[in-house]
Amino acid sequence: MAIDLAELAAPGHTALLVMEMQRGVAGDLARFPDLVQTCAERGVVANAARAADAARAAGVPVVQCTAAFRADRAGSHTGNCAFIKVLLKDPGHMLEGTGAVEVLPELSDPSDLESRRYHGFSPFTGTSLDQTLRSLGVRTVVAVGLSLNLGIPGLCLEAVNLGYRAVVLTDAVAGTPAEYGDAVMANTIGLLAARTTSTALAEAWRS
Repeated sequence: MAIDLAELAAPGHTALLVMEMQRGVAGDLARFPDLVQTCAERGVVANAARAADAARAAGVPVVQCTAAFRADRAGSHTGNCAFIKVLLKDPGHMLEGTGAVEVLPELSDPSDLESRRYHGFSPFTGTSLDQTLRSLGVRTVVAVGLSLNLGIPGLCLEAVNLGYRAVVLTDAVAGTPAEYGDAVMANTIGLLAARTTSTALAEAWRS
């Protein structure tokens, strides 16, 4: 079904949410080589950067939704998820104050907002993201970043539950294995969000 991007993602009520595009997730310090490879093969970083550049040019807020752990793990639930237990076998994983938590330079800009979390896999619960977006008059969120395994579905589900309309840029997200990410996009994201590309959205914001 065709979507009217000019209305759905109009700059006056839209924000771009960049999910975990950090050096320790998608960059030179990443521990997920398969995910990094998929991002490289599909141009995810470049496509997300295109969307971020277009958003800034159109006056659309860009929010970096980042993840980190404190060295003492305060504020993090570390025993309620097998995946987190595996990650935290490395005491330096995504440690606050290290290069791993920095946003990729291709996607970073001083004008961006940041919403950091210390627990879980999605950006709204337990953070000020919802209040920040509402203070900006945002009704539509556009998602880019990682991953289609956890973060992007969580973002979309939380956004819809909170009353936002969601858009996902199909060329600026990825999952692992890549085919699983494609299945999530087709069978889960498609139920929650409109789908378009970074090029189409950039064109809509330029018009």
